[in-house]
Amino acid sequence: MTRPSIADQSVSGSPPRHDLHHAFWPKRLPLSITPPQTSLWHNLAVSALRFPDKPALVFFDQALSYAAVLQQAERLAATLHRLGVRKGDRVLLNLQNCPQWVVAHFAILRVDAVVVPVNPMNRAEELKHYITDPDVKVAITAADLAPELAKASGELPPAARLAHLIVTHYSDAFEGTAPAAADDGAMPQAWRDWLGTRHELPALQGGSVLAWADALAASDMSHLPDHTATPQDLAVLPYTSGTTGLPKGCMHTHASLMHNAVASGLWGNSTSENVVLSVIPMFHITGMVSVMHASIYGGATLVIMPRWDRELAGRLISTWRVTHWTNIPTMVIDLLASPNFASFDLSSLVYIGGGGAAMPQAVAQRLWEQYGLRFAEGYGLTETAAPSHSNPPDATKQQCLGIPFMSTDARVIDPLTLQEMPQGEQGEIIMSGPQNFSGYWKQPGATAAAFIEIDGKQFFRSGDLGHVDEEGYFFITDRLKRMINASGFKVWPAEVEALMFRHPAIQEACIISTRDAYRGESVKAVVVLREKFRGQVSEQEIIDWCKDHMAAYKYPRVVQFVDALPKSGSGKVMWRALQEAEGGQP
Repeated sequence: MTRPSIADQSVSGSPPRHDLHHAFWPKRLPLSITPPQTSLWHNLAVSALRFPDKPALVFFDQALSYAAVLQQAERLAATLHRLGVRKGDRVLLNLQNCPQWVVAHFAILRVDAVVVPVNPMNRAEELKHYITDPDVKVAITAADLAPELAKASGELPPAARLAHLIVTHYSDAFEGTAPAAADDGAMPQAWRDWLGTRHELPALQGGSVLAWADALAASDMSHLPDHTATPQDLAVLPYTSGTTGLPKGCMHTHASLMHNAVASGLWGNSTSENVVLSVIPMFHITGMVSVMHASIYGGATLVIMPRWDRELAGRLISTWRVTHWTNIPTMVIDLLASPNFASFDLSSLVYIGGGGAAMPQAVAQRLWEQYGLRFAEGYGLTETAAPSHSNPPDATKQQCLGIPFMSTDARVIDPLTLQEMPQGEQGEIIMSGPQNFSGYWKQPGATAAAFIEIDGKQFFRSGDLGHVDEEGYFFITDRLKRMINASGFKVWPAEVEALMFRHPAIQEACIISTRDAYRGESVKAVVVLREKFRGQVSEQEIIDWCKDHMAAYKYPRVVQFVDALPKSGSGKVMWRALQEAEGGQP
């Protein structure tokens, strides 16, 4: 596309300028915003007041109005209060995307508590950390996931266990009525069968289990205290892993999430008439903030998918006339490859974008030529309540992070000297803005290491290497942190290695990335077996064990046995040597 000229542009090697991208800033938008000075709970309450009968959530062929979502959230909040949840307490939320996830999220906020969103693919061994680190006593989960959570709790010391478990079946979203028997075009039979599956509720050692219907049956609301949370109060504690140790909780206030919820709506030309496809997992910061919270704030309609299915996505977009779709590029690639693609009607889409991986140029070009849609890539982290960068919808660049988001100052520095790099030269991407998290839960040392001060501002160190071009757009070029990106899911090798060491046959393990035609990257484990297990255990047996003990996106797809791992003079495993032998990071 033709771009405006920029007088006195910076050239490579010159002092950096931080306003180059202003030439491409959407003229309809300010550079920064003043978000509402209220809590996230008020967003639902206000939208329910304005649009009581409007569909807030659509789940297959069932629509739930804003008034109904508000009522259910308040009833669940009353039950949480009865179970002892008080201001600042952490409540674990472990569900696939569904209406109950939204209801539970806002119910936790309603009692001034803190949401701990957890990936539903996690297994019992992983779930223990999400119970003990945030000191959780109450958890809300799905019936098919409840046994893993109950197992995790039961294996902990009595003082650390869950006290209460609230369990829902996904069919509970249909308010006691079964999904429509006739296929209305939106629900394939396989999904109808999935919704009809009932699971027996597990026992919780030392605690109680409450069915979703009973949790919503609270009739006496008089004991529910007033909502008192302020913008500065902690709202959500999502976990992110890193180069060492177990996952760390990112402390996000109502204010940090509110900023990106409001800004995301403005950036995407949103109105209350939006119909938004919600398929990015809600436990993920993008699905939670830029999709769910942005939609609830604006009074839009969320069309919810529990997990990715290209046939279901095509039907839902067509049936519900979806206008906005934030996704991972692999989803778009998969949808376009459907043998039934010609039967889908995507003409209602006015905005499509996402992140987690680069969109192939050929696919982006097809979206433009066939639908007039420019795929707007964005970038951010759990710590920045993603996004921190995004492509302006009307001035996109392909395979580019975009420009600093609303109210955000982003720069590139030398990771060693911390000096700002000239335009065009590689360094670490850092960002300062109201969406940044407050720090890592119980980790003051890690918090201090994550921030630096420049020009009186506090910047978060992303750990990603990149550069800024002559127009102020940011590009990622490498990773300072050791991380694998599998279809948009971040896999941290240190965490996988720590889990693998629990296998009795494994003496040492090093996790690296391997190329994957569909996922971009997959996880590979280079393993040294203990002497007595050599020749007795196969690579596939190790993979199967990992599959049983780790989230689906995390376990190694490839295992390679070696006699020894390369090590430095200090005894550290030289993972980079193994990665380079594999072919480097994609």
